[in-house]
Amino acid sequence: MPHRIPIEGTLDLHAFAPRDVKSVVEEYVTAAHEAGLREIRLIHGRGTGVQRGIVQQTLERHPLVEQFWDAPDAHLGATVARLRA
Repeated sequence: MPHRIPIEGTLDLHAFAPRDVKSVVEEYVTAAHEAGLREIRLIHGRGTGVQRGIVQQTLERHPLVEQFWDAPDAHLGATVARLRA
């Protein structure tokens, strides 16, 4: 069943199964852009880095993402993305 996610600039991915993270990130980026957001924060956790890799790979390929980086205050537990205008 589809989840309704509020588009508020931050998305905690802990609520999603790892197999769904790629599609959730793709859809969230698109919805955030449509909502007029220019910067979003995706919380993936630190763990082994698998989720971080999926998130950053997805952002790298998304046409609406201008750039992204590790959130400096999250110690590799979150990624910030700047969306195209």
